[in-house]
Amino acid sequence: MPLAVTHVLLTIIMVDLYRDYFTKHKKYFSMHTLFIAGIAGLLPDIDIPVKMLYELFNERVPTLLQHGMITHTLLLPLTFLVPAFILWKQEKHKVAIAFFVIAFGAFFHLFLDWFIGGGAYEGVMWLFPFSTTTFKLHILKGLGISDWPMALDAVILLGWLWHEDFKHKIRDYI
Repeated sequence: MPLAVTHVLLTIIMVDLYRDYFTKHKKYFSMHTLFIAGIAGLLPDIDIPVKMLYELFNERVPTLLQHGMITHTLLLPLTFLVPAFILWKQEKHKVAIAFFVIAFGAFFHLFLDWFIGGGAYEGVMWLFPFSTTTFKLHILKGLGISDWPMALDAVILLGWLWHEDFKHKIRDYI
């Protein structure tokens, strides 16, 4: 299962790479947008603090609010993607980009949980609410390395720092 740092960093990195190399609308992708992306990369795991609140009040957590259930379906990213298109059509581009970034972050979280491992143990319910069938690759589980989530965080962070130094010359600020 990817750790929170992996979800945050990879989402920020993907949005940053898009901003640096692909977008025509650079003015809409500020550092604030990257911050929103990082938070959005954790959004599907909102079920974890929700569970903690239920347990704090000695209440049973409803099945749909269990980790890997409703917040780990396409309903969450679509909740932000639809308004993003509406706002873009209304020429409210700055707000629309924020919604697009949140939708991307939530979707990318699901992708990472499907690809690397996470969400419900059995996988991600891509077709919910039409089906509760789960899908997973969990590509790194077969390696037999117990500390791979921490190692992955370190590799991602160092790679991003290298990119930032190469692209933006961050050493000039030292």
